[in-house]
Amino acid sequence: MIYTVTFNPSLDYIVSVNDFKLGLTNRTSSELILPGGKGINVSTVLMNLGIKSRALGFVAGFTGREIVSELEKLGVQSEFITIDSGVSRINVKLKSVDGTEINGRGPDIDGKSLDKLMDKLDRLENGDVLFLSGSIPECIPDDIYSRIMAMLKGRGITVVVDATRELLMNVLEYRPFLIKPNNHELGEIFGVELSSRAEVVPYARALQKKGAVNVLVSMAGEGAVLVAGDGQVYESEAPKGKLVNGVGAGDSMVAGFMAGWLEKNDYRHAFYMGLAAGSASAFSEYLATKEEIGKVYNEAVNRLQKA
Repeated sequence: MIYTVTFNPSLDYIVSVNDFKLGLTNRTSSELILPGGKGINVSTVLMNLGIKSRALGFVAGFTGREIVSELEKLGVQSEFITIDSGVSRINVKLKSVDGTEINGRGPDIDGKSLDKLMDKLDRLENGDVLFLSGSIPECIPDDIYSRIMAMLKGRGITVVVDATRELLMNVLEYRPFLIKPNNHELGEIFGVELSSRAEVVPYARALQKKGAVNVLVSMAGEGAVLVAGDGQVYESEAPKGKLVNGVGAGDSMVAGFMAGWLEKNDYRHAFYMGLAAGSASAFSEYLATKEEIGKVYNEAVNRLQKA
């Protein structure tokens, strides 16, 4: 079974505002409310590709109930733990001002609720896949990802970690199967600026030496690089298309990569599935469908064969 963990899920209120003006009343030209959070995004893309997963994490209040309800409508299985106080967050994504977001805080997660999640994860078995995605609330210990991986060590569970800084660095000793920093996050770790695909390779290899089996680096318009567990480096420019919505593109890349890997156990196929899924979501209003991912995948592979 595949599991995703989202510690602080949200309702994403995605809006467009024509000619946005700071300090004045603005009216939306389009609106969309969707369940959000990196693990939820992974589960949604996997579901779109016909792969079942179970979304874990915490929800609270009326927004938490709506998150669960919306996931049910999408066909995503969930098993969230309900927090007795507070409300799950609402994140505002302003599409017409690139990259502008206002993210809510979310509920405080008490120790008893955290223990319930750990108990659920403790039931994972050999052959299961676990995605640990995104940041964690301030109320959660910052070593939580490494604690989870320490608990599961030696059980034959494939773990994917999409996190930054200490959350990421602390898990490397437990040999996660896949990590996915972007080029800016990778540069922050080593105190450098990385702008080309060639530049990221030695730093991705450095994370591999620290324990990561595969390092997949997303680079927006520059494409992506995979330093793979077989010693090979796979890299590609970004597929061509119009950027519509960048929210969830990185999560889609992680989901696409693992879908490709589970399908064929082939790094090249997994890499291009990840690249295609990330790009297809960026070209879509929401997370990409199987058909959209397949179209971008075919275009990317055909371009490679002609090169």
